[in-house]
Amino acid sequence: MSAPVVRLMPLAHHDPGLAPPAYATAGAAGADLRACLPDRGALTLAPRARAVVPTGLALAVPEGWEGQVRPRSGLALRLGVTVANAPGTIDSDYRGELGVLLVNLGDAPAEIRHGERIAQLVIAPVARALFFTVETLEETPRGDGGFGSTGMRG
Repeated sequence: MSAPVVRLMPLAHHDPGLAPPAYATAGAAGADLRACLPDRGALTLAPRARAVVPTGLALAVPEGWEGQVRPRSGLALRLGVTVANAPGTIDSDYRGELGVLLVNLGDAPAEIRHGERIAQLVIAPVARALFFTVETLEETPRGDGGFGSTGMRG
């Protein structure tokens, strides 16, 4: 499978000094996304607050692929900041600004600085399902056991 080509378009407020999304290591699955704050300053997220952090970029994901916006583990560990809708999905037909919905799950305010790596972008293939209405479903050992039904504590 060849690598998909994702076209990036810097928006009017994009800082040309910021690196484009890039993989930090040869084995990295996600490319780092950076905050592009309009005032080039910082954004403070109060505990349990959410904000859409701009990247200053629009992108075109090829048809048959999706972009997945995922948290950065270091940001979550250090500050308690994660992606609220993880993974956020970027559909192949979306052309607006790539914004990252961050939430501060920590007990202290968290500062997000202009240019800081705030999330990872994973490009993944999409399978489109066909949905059929049926009268019954095949039986399985699990049956209709819901949340927590497959394991025991301890």
